[in-house]
Amino acid sequence: MKQQRARLRDVAEAAGTSTKTASRVINGDDRVSAETRARVEKAVIDLGYRPDPLARSLRRGLDETIGVVVDEVGDPFFASVIGEIERMAIDRDVSVIIASTRRREERERIVLDGLYQRRVAGLIIASISDNHAYLRNSSCPLVFIDRAAEDLAADAVVVDDRGGARMAVEHLMRHGHRRIAYIGDRLSTATARHRLLGYRDAIEGAGIVPDESLVAQVEPAKGDAGVAAEALLRLPEPPTAIFSANTRCSLGTLPTLHRLRRTDIGFISFGDFAMADTLTPAITIVDHSPEAIGRLAAERLFSRLAGEEPPVETILAPLRIVARGSGELAAVGKP
Repeated sequence: MKQQRARLRDVAEAAGTSTKTASRVINGDDRVSAETRARVEKAVIDLGYRPDPLARSLRRGLDETIGVVVDEVGDPFFASVIGEIERMAIDRDVSVIIASTRRREERERIVLDGLYQRRVAGLIIASISDNHAYLRNSSCPLVFIDRAAEDLAADAVVVDDRGGARMAVEHLMRHGHRRIAYIGDRLSTATARHRLLGYRDAIEGAGIVPDESLVAQVEPAKGDAGVAAEALLRLPEPPTAIFSANTRCSLGTLPTLHRLRRTDIGFISFGDFAMADTLTPAITIVDHSPEAIGRLAAERLFSRLAGEEPPVETILAPLRIVARGSGELAAVGKP
């Protein structure tokens, strides 16, 4: 006679716990005591229990897959965020579908609609839109990253973009800089708007008369950042330092500075990138760890998928200045 397959409730009964707690252990949730975890793990081995992904999907009416939607998959920041989410999903035997909006609002809706049709279990979204009311009836949990939702109660993992930008510019000021240029995205996202506001906060807070000729809003994917940097350096009164508002702008700006042999000016990047610490001078950054953002977002999503119902929350990931040399260069003529 064929032996009946062990069920989750069999594991829970053998371990002397609830099916919900047994499920948490099996799905890698670390919010279970070591003693309980040991009992569940022993029951799993003793009973030869194997999760049945198909049966679980049929019960929930969902695929054992989550979706991750970002601006650009190739963006260094988002690539690192995705890597951390994938790592955590693999640990739970969950698949990940990754999609890019190409920074187009209309494409975002198309991408999300396609993922809903795939019946994904949950979504992590770096949204380009300023209106998320259309997601109020979402069929699955949502976690926003990089930018909080608008007109929608949803979890988000973000950084203080305005505060981080202000911190970067004030760091340059402490090294004597007063003519500080800004190179950042066009103001189509809240992230870009807040970072420009932080730059202006620092300038005005220091009693410096703002000079809009030092502000460059670009399309980094088109190579505009390097062009903007060259134009700034050719001003009659050029900047002594540059604040780059994201890694894409930094990757566009730095080759121009090296080509023009202007690595003598101060430079801070909002966000790290590969080999930034090997350049001469090494690049000072505002560190907003993409791995931390990915981990916090995934933890939040998986807790909801496990049946947890914490209050909706906007979680702030930590920020810090990592001084490597470029942001500590003194302004020309200053000690």
